[in-house]
Amino acid sequence: MKSVRQAVIKNIIDRQIIETQEDLAEALRQERIKVTQATVSRDIKEMMLIKVPTGDGRYRYAYPMNNTVIFTEERMQRLFQDTVLGCDYSENIVVLKTLPGGANTVASALDHANWPEVLGTVAGDDNIFIIVKPKDAAPDVTQRLLAFLN
Repeated sequence: MKSVRQAVIKNIIDRQIIETQEDLAEALRQERIKVTQATVSRDIKEMMLIKVPTGDGRYRYAYPMNNTVIFTEERMQRLFQDTVLGCDYSENIVVLKTLPGGANTVASALDHANWPEVLGTVAGDDNIFIIVKPKDAAPDVTQRLLAFLN
């Protein structure tokens, strides 16, 4: 399951220097998780991992320190186009439908977007509840989210 695999990836990159996708695939195999290079590549993209210098001329995968850098408008648009299926609202709750397993990444991006109307998100596997205040801002938030799909 993707969420378990991505949790293991997080643990691996926190504990080890992982320089390449193949290194990460091998580390996952050592954890008894069978993966292909394409799966590892997709996980790296979804988890928004970056390469940082290790100090000895090498680079390793890591989480970005500054979330405003990883959630640029261009990345948000790409993430939405790759993951989000639809969006609608009722009262002050906006609901985003995603591909299975995609809700957490999209919710995290929304949480870090720092939109003043968004109080917070709750993500399941393929749905996200976005709480909006004031409730009359829900149509505008929905339109901004749908704009990322174009």
